[in-house]
Amino acid sequence: MRESRCGLAVLACGSSAGLARLVDGKAMLAAMHWLDRATGEYNVPLVRQQLPDADVVVIEWARRTQGLVLAAGNPLKIRKLPDLVVRKARVIARQPEAGSYQLFADLLERAGIAHGTLRWLARPALAETDLAAAIHDGKADAGIAIEAAAHGHGLAFMPLAAERLDLVMRRRDYFEAPVQALLTFARSTEMREHAAALRGYDLTATGRVAFNA
Repeated sequence: MRESRCGLAVLACGSSAGLARLVDGKAMLAAMHWLDRATGEYNVPLVRQQLPDADVVVIEWARRTQGLVLAAGNPLKIRKLPDLVVRKARVIARQPEAGSYQLFADLLERAGIAHGTLRWLARPALAETDLAAAIHDGKADAGIAIEAAAHGHGLAFMPLAAERLDLVMRRRDYFEAPVQALLTFARSTEMREHAAALRGYDLTATGRVAFNA
């Protein structure tokens, strides 16, 4: 956002909370990675539900690798999700409005792991960097986040899913200068080199129209 000089401010509040702000007219864009557990589709079902009559467009931003972030060296030897229960790992969650929370709930259900069988920390992490920092500082043993968060803190990472992160906006705002500046930068060599350094990002389809109401 800074490097694009688009002039947009950022509020990190979670996928569904961001969409709610867009619905209320308090945001120009909403960045989302919200899995619809009934269909396996990202973002569009919730957008259709929350903005059924609006002229909205959903633009792909990136594909990202999500998985378990673990302490450096993986001292608990966690290889699969049930190991979280067997090893009595301290798990740090994300807030319910976050796309990572939604994904983790789906993965646990598919693995047959009841929410109450895990040792959850009392407070969730409000951002992926906060989650990684908690594991780095020894306050938690595991949590779900993107690969870039694990790599940035020197932590172990166990990939679990590939997700799509989209930008949701009113169709008219797509043509405004701030959005065009951001999307132009997103297609630059500088952006692709930075994404490669972060790890776990695929920008192949950045800018693709995923949904046009």
